[in-house]
Amino acid sequence: MTLRRRPVLAGLVGAFAATACGPDHGGPDRTGTADGPPDPTAPAGTPGHHQPGVTTPPPAAARLAAYRVTAPDRTALAEVLHRLGTEAARTRDGESLTVSVGASLFDQRYGLGALRPQRLTEMPAFPSDVLDPAWCHGDLTVQVCAATPERAAELAAAAAAVAGLEPLWQLPGFRPDNDTGRGGRAFTTNLFGFREGAGNLEAEDTALMDRQVWVRPGGGEPAWAAGGTYQAVRLIRFAMPLWDADAVHKQEAVIGRRKDNAAPLGATRETDTPDYAGDAEGRVIPLDSHIRRANPRTTESDANRILRRSYSYRLDRDATGNENAGLLFVCYQRDLELGFATVQRRLQGEALERYVLPFGGGYYFTLPGAAPGAEGRLGDSLLAAASIR
Repeated sequence: MTLRRRPVLAGLVGAFAATACGPDHGGPDRTGTADGPPDPTAPAGTPGHHQPGVTTPPPAAARLAAYRVTAPDRTALAEVLHRLGTEAARTRDGESLTVSVGASLFDQRYGLGALRPQRLTEMPAFPSDVLDPAWCHGDLTVQVCAATPERAAELAAAAAAVAGLEPLWQLPGFRPDNDTGRGGRAFTTNLFGFREGAGNLEAEDTALMDRQVWVRPGGGEPAWAAGGTYQAVRLIRFAMPLWDADAVHKQEAVIGRRKDNAAPLGATRETDTPDYAGDAEGRVIPLDSHIRRANPRTTESDANRILRRSYSYRLDRDATGNENAGLLFVCYQRDLELGFATVQRRLQGEALERYVLPFGGGYYFTLPGAAPGAEGRLGDSLLAAASIR
């Protein structure tokens, strides 16, 4: 499959005139409710199986690819999903192949319109974005995660070989200093030199995942969607020369954390809670810092938390000689508006905007996993619902 490497927005738009990205950790994560939340009376551990690659620990390498589905009819679409499910079942321990679908798959082609997940739309352009259409949206995404770049490329190639898929864009990712073993949170260091992971949801907390990440019965969602989740993808380029020119204390003020140990400014440990109440004027942690905008730690903002699963990326220099590196940001939540979009809006005007350029990505719905023993039957809950309509 061809990896699109067109220059991302000539000259980096004046080395990032004004851009945005975003949640609360050591670097950029960009991160609102349509018709109310899922049914609060639904019990934890609700029906619906989950694909790996969401709450499972993220290994050191990944590739994320978007496709247009060219299958001529629903039967052929079922074959595409089942073949992808078969490839997913062939992954080794610690690896994953995760399939998500975009809003465009629910057009007139396959008669799925009435079954579209309630909160699945095309990702909008936020005010600070400079989106390149060649790097946006798609009928379907495949996220593969593995221990090495070579193995991730092998898994991605197997998925790309499935008939009925036309490649749109693909980006490889890596996690420097990857650490997946601390209390259900995964930690890494981004290309700005700050640790990511503090403040992220604990993926091992199944009750928390049911509340914040997995779609549950009720709330207007189609029954087939239980066990799935909403995926937001942001491709974010970093202005590395601009960032590297700043002194460490300026970088720390932009992020709101120390660079050496990831502790919130004014604290001593990475796990310390930022003292926003005692710093109302932002003398210690600036009011426009990344962590303060992303998660103000109020009762209301607790509902906006998302599960981040991001990777760094580095491609060849562009035609103007600028370094092309940044963040392959991926997050999961049960409600895109309540989660990613709300945090995204809070981040507008943050100090980090001048250093980051969101240029692509999209909104997708990660399909429920195949039932135990139904190897390769990915997408069956959706397809069965379509057949009985």
